[in-house]
Amino acid sequence: MYSFEELDKIVNEYLKGYDESGKIDQSLYQKYDVKRGLRDSDGRGVLTGLTEISDVSGFKEKDGVRTPIPGELYYQGYSIRELVKGFEGSKHGFEETIFLLLYGELPSKRQLEKFMEILGTLRPLPENFNRDIIMKSPSKNIMNILERCVLTLYSYDYDPDNISISHVMTQSLSLIARFPVIAAYGYQSYRHKFMDSSLIIHRPKPELSTAENILRLLRPDPTFTELEAQVLDICLVVHAEHGGGNNSTFTTHVISTTGTDTYSTVAGSLGSLKGPRHGGANLKVQQMVADLKANVANTESDEEVRVYLEKVLKKEVFDKAGLIYGMGHAIYTISDPRAEILKEYAKRLSEAEGYMKEFELYDRIERVAKDLISNYRNVHKPVCANVDLYSGFVYSVLKIPVELFTPMFAIARIPGWSAHRIEELANKGKIIRPAYKYVGKHRTYVPMDER
Repeated sequence: MYSFEELDKIVNEYLKGYDESGKIDQSLYQKYDVKRGLRDSDGRGVLTGLTEISDVSGFKEKDGVRTPIPGELYYQGYSIRELVKGFEGSKHGFEETIFLLLYGELPSKRQLEKFMEILGTLRPLPENFNRDIIMKSPSKNIMNILERCVLTLYSYDYDPDNISISHVMTQSLSLIARFPVIAAYGYQSYRHKFMDSSLIIHRPKPELSTAENILRLLRPDPTFTELEAQVLDICLVVHAEHGGGNNSTFTTHVISTTGTDTYSTVAGSLGSLKGPRHGGANLKVQQMVADLKANVANTESDEEVRVYLEKVLKKEVFDKAGLIYGMGHAIYTISDPRAEILKEYAKRLSEAEGYMKEFELYDRIERVAKDLISNYRNVHKPVCANVDLYSGFVYSVLKIPVELFTPMFAIARIPGWSAHRIEELANKGKIIRPAYKYVGKHRTYVPMDER
């Protein structure tokens, strides 16, 4: 039996000369007005559905003219800025957000207490699940573990293919509660297997919030400060939902319209988020900043930082993709409200933990990059920092390992996925089936002995 490495060599040898197969003449996309990426030529997403769950806006439109505005994000009609302001000093903002997204209203104090109790009850994994499913097959990618565990949980559901709204709600709450535990145990198993570290497993506490349990499960000494829990809670809140058009949420809609089960749907959403062009952007920011530090003598100099970032745009340094990660957004132009919120909390955390010089570097990157990108690309619309610029930095200060950056996104986003899945099922939409035009040539079959 071939090893995967041996099989890879054999297949690549066999495919020599086929490197150009599958490539389509790029001019045909314009000829047939193909909406690549499901976007119009002006960059706006093609309208494929309706939602009441969230509203994302970076422009106001009047008489066909679009005018940039400070970014707006609403969850079930509530401004994200007002929600975060209301959660000030709390460690349960994420739980309120989950309730809001799923049920459409903010919970009363009594409802929140009961909801917390339900999540606490659902949080523990099935008996021996960690030992048999996570620890026996550890992975270097924690997103892989999340996907595998979600699919395995199908077998623990007494009626897994039931897609009634009530049963899907139960399934959703169970997955929302368990995601932090799976991710934490997956990371601990990864460290034990691949880094020869001691295996440390803490049990979640039902009375703790999601943010508190994450910090408890990840740290050898399961302690944390009030501020740490509050900042992580806000991180989860601002990542919980972002409209139906982002890739992983749209994936949720697409798969849900087939009538398949919740576990298969969420596994597909995780697969989408795992991609570095979607869920891994904050890790790219961290890697870029590390490269900047290694190549800039004085990181407190605006000019030296500007020179480095200009080289990034010219594809001369870092990954040579020409992108300043953490800057720019498909919808937001003047500002990303999530980035502004996280920046404020990042500053508070930095002041408390002694990371102000590091915070000032991120602020410097944001200031310098805004003008640099606009001038370099000769674009007239503003360019703003996006949420990824500060989220990875906050995770680093909280001592959350880079291997968990994308899983943290998944932990935060599954309430949004769940809300959209329920909305799709409730409205009984058609199966999503866009069209692809055939641009190849029809050919006549040639028998084997004549080829």
